[in-house]
Amino acid sequence: MSFWQNFKRDFLVKFWAPIPAVIALGVLSAYYFGLTGTYWAVTGEFTRWGGHVLEAFGVDLSTWGYYKIMNMNGNIFTRVDGVMIIGMFAGCIAAAFWGNNVKLRMPVSNIRIFQALIGGIIAGFGARLGMGCNLASFFTGIPQFSFHAWMFTLAMIVGVYLGAKFSLLPFFQSKIKLKKVSCAKTLETDTKKVKNFFTLGTFAFLAIIIWAIFLIFIQGSTKLGMAMLFGSAFGLAIAKAQICFTSAFRDIFTTGRSQLAKAIVIGMAVATLGVFSYIMMGQPPKIMWAGPNTIIGGILFGFGIVLAGGCECGWMYRAVEGQVHFWIVGIGNVIGATLLAFVWDDLSLSLATSWPKINLLESFGNYGGLFLNYGLLLILFILVLVLEKRYLNKSKNK
Repeated sequence: MSFWQNFKRDFLVKFWAPIPAVIALGVLSAYYFGLTGTYWAVTGEFTRWGGHVLEAFGVDLSTWGYYKIMNMNGNIFTRVDGVMIIGMFAGCIAAAFWGNNVKLRMPVSNIRIFQALIGGIIAGFGARLGMGCNLASFFTGIPQFSFHAWMFTLAMIVGVYLGAKFSLLPFFQSKIKLKKVSCAKTLETDTKKVKNFFTLGTFAFLAIIIWAIFLIFIQGSTKLGMAMLFGSAFGLAIAKAQICFTSAFRDIFTTGRSQLAKAIVIGMAVATLGVFSYIMMGQPPKIMWAGPNTIIGGILFGFGIVLAGGCECGWMYRAVEGQVHFWIVGIGNVIGATLLAFVWDDLSLSLATSWPKINLLESFGNYGGLFLNYGLLLILFILVLVLEKRYLNKSKNK
């Protein structure tokens, strides 16, 4: 077998191991911060999408405080976050087609449709109330040394626990009748279809690379081009490794599996040092309010992603794989984020903007904040181990 065939099979067709992929995402997110000046995040842009829809229907957003914070200037093709998300979708599409993992799949029941929409709305609302999802207020927020991210993370774990318990209620169990079969069905592979899918995936990947090169060298928009390249890498990694932040913590409470959660903590530890280096070179971190909005938003977000069955990253790659359930989750996210923008002016002063923005590096000194962040990451890692052991011990005693 040729080098190309081995490479194609091992890295383009097969799924990737999630642990090294998450660690790689930590490294990529640090470089992304250093080169673009922002962090890897998606729900902020989703909120802008909702705003553009409202504007299309004649709604004046000029007095909406949340959209002043989010900066509605430009569009998806001219904003760093927007271009990055285009890249993410391209990476997800390439991964899905390369792996022959594209098939239209409808929700198995009306209950699942309800979960997708309502859970998506709750998650979208909670994410924007807490000023970020499992990226901006967790995976990339903690390495930014923003104390609000730690508050959000602990609240999210509580919300995930509540969501896991709630989703196990009999009402949410699908009423699918199992059919008895007499023998296993032979799996059929359409060689031509697989080849065509691989070609489509390659086309999507090359198209986004060419687009990024055009932005950098022809249009002179280096930041946009880099955002698109990083977005494609983010999308490719989460899709090929099937990384879902929802399952990472939900599984601790439902199956006792903690490998992905531990990998995520390691990924944040790696990103922390990279982000710290850029901050020392003068790049300002993204710090948000450490108020009740963070706690409430974290609980709602954690509950919502479990009810919906997917987070803001998970629904993206599953949607391009043809899972209609996650199209609905994505729509719910945009609706929820837009609802938060609608009520923000009534909530912001008491829950968010009157509270301080706590930067651990400013509060404890550069190296004090760095060591504190690593200390908290160690505690989080131990917490994951304790929750895993608690579940396994409970299972043994049943």
